[in-house]
Amino acid sequence: MQEDTMTIREMCDAYQVTPRTLRFYEAKELLFPIRDGQKRLFTKRDRARLKLILRGKRFGFSLEEIRQLLDLYHIGDQQHTQMKRTFEIAQDRLADMEAQREELTQAIDDLKAQLKWGEKILASMEETKKAAE
Repeated sequence: MQEDTMTIREMCDAYQVTPRTLRFYEAKELLFPIRDGQKRLFTKRDRARLKLILRGKRFGFSLEEIRQLLDLYHIGDQQHTQMKRTFEIAQDRLADMEAQREELTQAIDDLKAQLKWGEKILASMEETKKAAE
């Protein structure tokens, strides 16, 4: 059994997370490590779930969405429901991200235009100051 489990330190090192993060996910019932006294031992299942949690977080899924998707694993339909729901959420998230990118692109373009305007005003002020000297 020891070969199939990892300690909290090993998990932190392998997945670049903090112990606090792992305890938080455990408290949120996303991970279910084996308790051996004060030690937490993470199984292959926990490692697979952590990979999915981290990927979901990277894509901007909420913890509640991630929990719902992980819970669908055990429905017994060869993960068809889980995959379908994941695909739907991912499509929605992609649309949100693309909209955010468009908004950010527009804000960047607007700020560049404002900086050009500011640059011209400053140059004009410098010329006026030099002419007055």
